[in-house]
Amino acid sequence: MPTEIVWAPPVLALLFGYLLGSIPFGIILTRLAGAGDLRQIGSGNIGATNVLRTGRKGLAAATLLLDLVKGFAAVAIVAHVSPGDAPLAAAAAFIGHCYPVWLRFRGGKGVATLMGVVLALHWPIGLVFACVWLGLLATLRISAVAGMAAAISAPVAAAIFGRFDLVMLLIALALIVVWKHGANIERLLAGTEPRIGRRARG
Repeated sequence: MPTEIVWAPPVLALLFGYLLGSIPFGIILTRLAGAGDLRQIGSGNIGATNVLRTGRKGLAAATLLLDLVKGFAAVAIVAHVSPGDAPLAAAAAFIGHCYPVWLRFRGGKGVATLMGVVLALHWPIGLVFACVWLGLLATLRISAVAGMAAAISAPVAAAIFGRFDLVMLLIALALIVVWKHGANIERLLAGTEPRIGRRARG
């Protein structure tokens, strides 16, 4: 088989995942709703938590859902066409959200998109992710803690469920989530991290 044919599916999976993951739904929805440029609001982040700072709960919910769906769709579509390349699409969709070329690589923190890709890769892991994320959001109301804990729970759940083929990938993605929350970690240590529902930078 020609080398270019062997490499074509993985490369296409990476490109498709990245392009789909890099769609900035938070920016698109807030602009369409006349809520301004999301990058000039609150933390400047393009995710649902920052959309919530516009006061538009519906927009925030829609952003979260679409960011989740794009991650899920990237993996599910590639898995249907080329199952072995689904993890590549998962990584690329997540990286696309966090580092979109259209926004000079300044994207979101990846929690919702990570949940989407995890659900598509192995839904029981995604269920653990969702329970940790939503459970901590409901009890602590600190988005950063809930997001980081959920991301860290994914590789742990993968190991518990025997999906050792996904463990290293999910560890890598969880580390990126933690890295993207660097400013939040500093505020957590200082006791100044805001809870959901309060307007604040970060």
